[in-house]
Amino acid sequence: MSGDLVIALAQFNPLVGDIEGNAARIVEFAVAARDRHRAGLVVFPELSLTGYPPEDLVLRPGLHRRVRDALDGMAGGIAGVDTLIGAPLEVEGRIYNAALLLRDGEVAATYHKRLLPNYQVFDEKRYFTPGERTGVVEVRDVRVGVTVCEDIWEPGPAAECARDGAELLVNLNASPYHLGKYLEREAVLAARAGETGLPVVYVNQVGGQDELVFDGESLVMGSDGGIRLRAPAFEEGLWCVTYSAALRDVLPVGDSQAPLDELDSIYRALVLGVRDYVSKNGFRGVIIGLSGGIDSALTLAIAVDALGADEVHAVMMPSRYTSAMSLEDARGEAETLGVAYDEISIEPLFEVFLQSLSAPFEGLPADETEENIQARIRGILLMAYSNKFARLVLTTGNKSEMAVGYATLYGDMAGGFAPLKDVSKTRVFALAQYRNRSGEVIPERVISRPPSAELAPDQTDEDSLPAYAELDPVLEMFVERDWSIDRIVAAGYDEDTVTRVVKMVLRNEYKRRQAPPGVRITRRAFGKDRRYPITSGFAAILDRRGKGEHPMA
Repeated sequence: MSGDLVIALAQFNPLVGDIEGNAARIVEFAVAARDRHRAGLVVFPELSLTGYPPEDLVLRPGLHRRVRDALDGMAGGIAGVDTLIGAPLEVEGRIYNAALLLRDGEVAATYHKRLLPNYQVFDEKRYFTPGERTGVVEVRDVRVGVTVCEDIWEPGPAAECARDGAELLVNLNASPYHLGKYLEREAVLAARAGETGLPVVYVNQVGGQDELVFDGESLVMGSDGGIRLRAPAFEEGLWCVTYSAALRDVLPVGDSQAPLDELDSIYRALVLGVRDYVSKNGFRGVIIGLSGGIDSALTLAIAVDALGADEVHAVMMPSRYTSAMSLEDARGEAETLGVAYDEISIEPLFEVFLQSLSAPFEGLPADETEENIQARIRGILLMAYSNKFARLVLTTGNKSEMAVGYATLYGDMAGGFAPLKDVSKTRVFALAQYRNRSGEVIPERVISRPPSAELAPDQTDEDSLPAYAELDPVLEMFVERDWSIDRIVAAGYDEDTVTRVVKMVLRNEYKRRQAPPGVRITRRAFGKDRRYPITSGFAAILDRRGKGEHPMA
C-alpha cells in the first residue's frame, strides 16, 4: 500500500530561451518545496526549462545542447525531492515536448506529450513529434500518471494512465489566459476525474510572453470532481496538496483561492503582460503619449500599476484642436499617479509640415491627410524619447480601433507594445471605472465625455464610426466568433451597419499587420489568433456579389 505524498505545485514564470536562468530557479523552487513544505514531488509547468512558447528556438541545434547540459546540472543539484519538469527533448533527430522526472542526480523517467495542439495560438505540430506511450511513474510508492497540457483535454491519455495503474494524474501546462478560460479548465478536469475516478493535479505557467499572458490558476481536482485547490491567478509561487493513499484522493494544504471576476482578471492580465514585456526585454521604463482621453488614461494607470511611477514618463503633445479640458485632465492624471510629465506643443512642427506641403497640396481640401500628419508628428516625438531614455513606447489604441482601422500608421500606432490591443472600447470604459474603485485616477469626465481623436474641429469618434455600443458587439461576432453577416443581422443588427463594419475590418488588415504586439485577453486576438491575408479578393467578392457568397462573409 502506498503512503501519503505531499505534492508541491510550482506556478513558475520562466524567461523564454534563458535555459540556464530557468534551470537555476527551478532548483531553487525544488529545494524550497523540499525544505519548507516537506514535498516528495514538485511539479513544474510544460516546457518550464525553456519557457513557453519557445517557437523556432527549438529548431536551433544549440538549444538542445544547452538543454542537455542544464538537465545534467539540475539533476545533480536536486536531492531528496522528485522533480517533474518540462523541456524540449531531441531524440534521434526528432523533437518531443517532454516531461522529465529528476531524482537524486539522474533523469529517472521521461514522457513525451502525445496530443499536440495546432489551433488558436498553438503551433506545436510545426516543432514536435507526438509521443506514443503512456507515462505512469512511481513516486514514493504512489503511481502517478503524467500528461502534458493538451493530453488532458481529450479522454484517451488519462484513461490509458488509469488502465496502467495510475492512482493520481499530474498535468504540466502552459495554458494562456483568455476570458473565462478557468471555467473551461474546470470542466475538462472534472470530466477526466469523473471518467477515471482519479484526482488530477494541474500545474500552469504564469507570466507574460509577448502577446500571451499565462494566468497560473493551477488546480487540483479531487476524484469526485470537486476542487481541492486553486492557486492564485497571476502570481508565482508554491502551493501544496497531500495525496492520501488511504482515501485515494487529495487533501488541500492551506486555503484555496476564489476565481477573479471578469474585470479584475482582465486588469491583472494587462498589468502582468506590461510588466513582463518591459522587464524581460530589459527596458528602463515606458513612455506614454497622454491625450486627455480615456485610452491613454487607462494605459497610464496600467503602466504605473505594472512598473511603478518612477518608470513611467507621460508626454502631452497638444495641437490647435486640443481642448483645454484635455490638457487639464492629462495634467491631473500625471499628477495623481506621480509620473514624470512633459508638454510639447506640436503646433510649430505642424505649421512647418503644412508649409512644406503647400505647393503639392495647393487647391486640395483638407482631409485625413492633415489629421494623420499630427498623429505622425506625435509618433516621432515619442520615439525620440524612447531612443534617448531607453524606454519603451506604449501605444494606447484599443481593439475596436484596430479592427476598423481607426488609427494612424506611424502615428498613434508607433510604439513597442500595445496594452489595450485586445480590449474593446466598451471594455476600456468598464476597466476605467474598475480602476477608479480604489481611488479616482481617471477623471470622471474623461469616462463620460464623447471620445475624440481631436485631430479636426469638434471631432468625435462617431463622426467616422458607429456608436461603440453598436460597433463592439458586431466586431465581437465577426472577429471573435466568425459569424456571417446574415447571422449578425439576424441577431438584431442593422444590415447596412454590419456590412460597413465588416468591410472596414477586412480592408485594414495591412494596418494590423504593422501594429505592435499587445496583451491577449480574448479567444480571438489580432496577431497569432487571427491570421488573414493582406492581399485578398475577399472584400471585392463581398462588394460584387453581396452577403453570404463567401463562407466567411
